[in-house]
Parts: sequence; structure tokens; C-alpha cells
Amino acid sequence: MSSPTETTDSSSKSLGELLSGVTEDLSTLMRQEVQLAKAEATQSAKRAGKGAGMMAGAVVAAHFVLLFLSIALWWGLGNSIGHGWSALIVAVLWGVVGAVLFSVGKKAIAQVRGLDRTTETVAKIPNAIKGNEEQNR
Repeated sequence: MSSPTETTDSSSKSLGELLSGVTEDLSTLMRQEVQLAKAEATQSAKRAGKGAGMMAGAVVAAHFVLLFLSIALWWGLGNSIGHGWSALIVAVLWGVVGAVLFSVGKKAIAQVRGLDRTTETVAKIPNAIKGNEEQNR
């Protein structure tokens, strides 16, 4: 049997205890929102890093395109046939590689969406504070 002082009825709690409970709940909610934001930011940063790596690969490929096109022009003008055409073929191959890397990198960057879940859950906080949690569902 419980004694009269051990009741859990909210009407017997002091205003200080009630405010303490609300403050603790808000603190927990804010910590959880910060953790969610960190997790989403980490995921977005990884996707952006992958896309940036692909773009860097496209830049390297473009460099080789310019290098081999220059060599092709040089050899083509110098020998008229032979080595010039082979350098041109290599340059075209590097152009294809660069186009593929660029398109894959662009697609990866387009998939970075930001902090969707955090934005959604933070928008629910005002209703939760007011006691209107059913509006969040």
C-alpha cells in the first residue's frame, strides 16, 4: 500500500516539480533533435563528398582530353598520319570517361536533399509544447 505522500497524481505536485518535468522533457527533445540533425548532416555530407569526388575525376579526365588533343594536333601536323591519329583516338576515349564521371557525379550531388526529417520533427515541437500533439499525426 502506498502512503498519501507517494501518490503520482499531478494535482499533488508542486508548480516547481511540474516546471522541472517540462524543462527536462524539452531538454531531452532538443538533444534528440540535435542528434537527428547531426546524423542527417553526416549522411548529406557523405553524398556530397562522393559527388565532388566524381566531379574531380571529370576534371582530371578533361585535363587528359586537352593533353591528348594537343598531342594529337601536334603529331597530326607533324606526321600527317600515323601517330597523330592514335593520339586522337586516346583523347576521344578520355572524353568519354570524363563524360561518364561527370554524369555520375552530377547524379550523386542531385541526390543530396538536406535535413528533411529534422525539419519535419522540429515543426512538430510547437504543437507538442502546447499539448496539441494530435495535430502532429
